[in-house]
Amino acid sequence: MSFTGVLSQLLEIAIAIALAPLLSGWVNQCRAWLQNKSAPGLLQPYRMLHKLFNKESMVAEHASRLFRSAPYLKFGCMVLACAIIPTLSTDLPLAPAADAIALVGLFALARVFISLAAMDVGTAFGSMGARREMLVGFLAEPALLMVLFSASLISQSTSLTTIVETLAHRDLAIYPGLALAGVAFVMVSLAENARVPVDNPATHLELTMLHEALILEYSGRHLALLEWAASLKLFAYACIGLALFFPWGVAEAHAPQAMLLALPVLLLKLAIGGFALALLETLSAKMRIFRVPEFLATAFLLAVIGLLVHMLLAR
Repeated sequence: MSFTGVLSQLLEIAIAIALAPLLSGWVNQCRAWLQNKSAPGLLQPYRMLHKLFNKESMVAEHASRLFRSAPYLKFGCMVLACAIIPTLSTDLPLAPAADAIALVGLFALARVFISLAAMDVGTAFGSMGARREMLVGFLAEPALLMVLFSASLISQSTSLTTIVETLAHRDLAIYPGLALAGVAFVMVSLAENARVPVDNPATHLELTMLHEALILEYSGRHLALLEWAASLKLFAYACIGLALFFPWGVAEAHAPQAMLLALPVLLLKLAIGGFALALLETLSAKMRIFRVPEFLATAFLLAVIGLLVHMLLAR
């Protein structure tokens, strides 16, 4: 374990924790601009977190330890997920654990805990949100796995660092299988992060909300951790997309000095990706909740077709 590896690992974790709310603020600002609305401040998510951390946490009388522990567990899972995704460098001490299946498992673990916590206090909205969250996860996780497997066929490895190193050194070309996987990944990302057209994070409509229904009973520092974890999840999915489809600019293990260039490149790519997400949300309409399974089934089908196309063309 080299000093530069430990440094790059700690730097990735620190950047993810610090920049995740900024990415959410940037997306909200771009979305407001595109809709000709008054845009909130770029630092508004930080102000909201500061306000929530300074408020008292009100907990239901019959809430168990699971309800109190779920925000910390979800926040920890999202931080670990961001830590194993190579965003600045491929020289990571956690690289042996940076497997595609382990990454999807972390998202699934966080989903299980927050869904159980939402049902713990026995409210109608919490139980409804938990059921919807598990439905989305049941359909989105296989699609995400197929997307990651499509990229792993190119590098012959499910290690994220190996995938990034292999794709970054290949000649610039359009892979039909990877292109289909990219479309599927965008659809999965929208569903997993409760964005339009699957959900609208700007409203609290009881009949359609997914993410908000899970956290209605939380307040204070618990709610702050959940909101921060949601920003980290969006940051993690953005970094997965950049690592799989735009891996250029990530420093390699034998070139630690390249991290000086990797950080501004990452910021530029996140800014472009945030604007693209806001544009996609502006051009889309919120779909009915009963159409979400069809939406995610289409994503899974596209990912499987991309996998099969790559296997056929590789022969």
